[in-house]
Amino acid sequence: MSSAQIEIQLIASVVAIACAIPGTFLVLRKMALITDAISHSILPGIVIGFFITHDLSSPLLIILAAASGVLTVVLVEFIQKTGLVKEDTAIGLVFPVLFSIGIILIAQNANDIHLDVDAVLLGELAFAPFDRLGFNDIDLGPKSLWIIGSILLITLGLLFAFFKELKVSTFDAGLASALGLSPAVMHYGLMTVSSITTVGAFDAVGAILVIALMIAPAATAYLLTNDLKKMLVLAVVFGVGSAITGYWVAHALDASISGSMTTVLGLVFLIAYLFAPGRGLFSVLYRQRQQRIEVSLLTFLLHLGNHKEVEERHVKHLNEHINWQKVQSKSVLDLALKNNMITIDNDIVSLTKKGKDFTTKAINYIVTNKNSEIENMKDDFFLFRG
Repeated sequence: MSSAQIEIQLIASVVAIACAIPGTFLVLRKMALITDAISHSILPGIVIGFFITHDLSSPLLIILAAASGVLTVVLVEFIQKTGLVKEDTAIGLVFPVLFSIGIILIAQNANDIHLDVDAVLLGELAFAPFDRLGFNDIDLGPKSLWIIGSILLITLGLLFAFFKELKVSTFDAGLASALGLSPAVMHYGLMTVSSITTVGAFDAVGAILVIALMIAPAATAYLLTNDLKKMLVLAVVFGVGSAITGYWVAHALDASISGSMTTVLGLVFLIAYLFAPGRGLFSVLYRQRQQRIEVSLLTFLLHLGNHKEVEERHVKHLNEHINWQKVQSKSVLDLALKNNMITIDNDIVSLTKKGKDFTTKAINYIVTNKNSEIENMKDDFFLFRG
């Protein structure tokens, strides 16, 4: 493995870590789409900074680009607070305008500059190792690695310094205000960090991969845990793992590195979306099926409790009286037997003491209509939860 290959993977990994941290909070705040807006609306800041300094390496470009990102957030919130349109519509109005302003500035003042799809949308990590940083003829490594590495260190410092404040303001802005914290300061601080990170990674990996690394790892981690610290760690692991895997996929297929990394991120999220233990699609479908059976069981037990006649409690009459199919009737009977709610003698179904107690509590639940009680009842009486 050549030094260039190592540097490419190192740059991608550092970008993944730097993006995963603010991305986690953006996902929790339901602001994932704002990343796409920031990644495009920073263009006028970059262009204006270049016109002032005539140096693409100037820190002023990062400062002005970050200011453009924050301006995007301010404009989106201003439009949203009018109540005339929703947040997604406001984002769709703001970032195309700012991006177009950047394009117009380039066309009017730097017409000889060529912006292609690789540079603007996909980026090209393969070229990152060739843009070196030197000092007194000493090669210090890829310039993009120093830039994004510095941003990562600042981001980590801010995370450790303001973790509690970020956590409280993310989950309960009202509590944060009551504790004397300023949710607005935390919000715009997060937006500033997101903008700076986007700018720092933009030159090396492009807008699409920045968005993917900011959102996909965090969204995947969100499906797997409710713990914020674990979510941050998982987002970093998924981001770095997908970046490295994507590089070798691109190497094997001779394809775009950034495009391959984004594809791997999408596949990782798809796997979590389908198979996550608590929030995955299959888990949700299974839980919904079990809940339907539990509701059917409740209906069945109430029916038995209300009818003492033998003919009303005959197994063959379940389909007729409760309008169930045979498969559903068998599932409900099996669940009731498994939980010792009923006994069956000569095809006549009778409630056990446990079944009668459950039925009594169920009637009280229906009368009081306290939603919290039904879960306690299920935990007390059912041998399994879906």
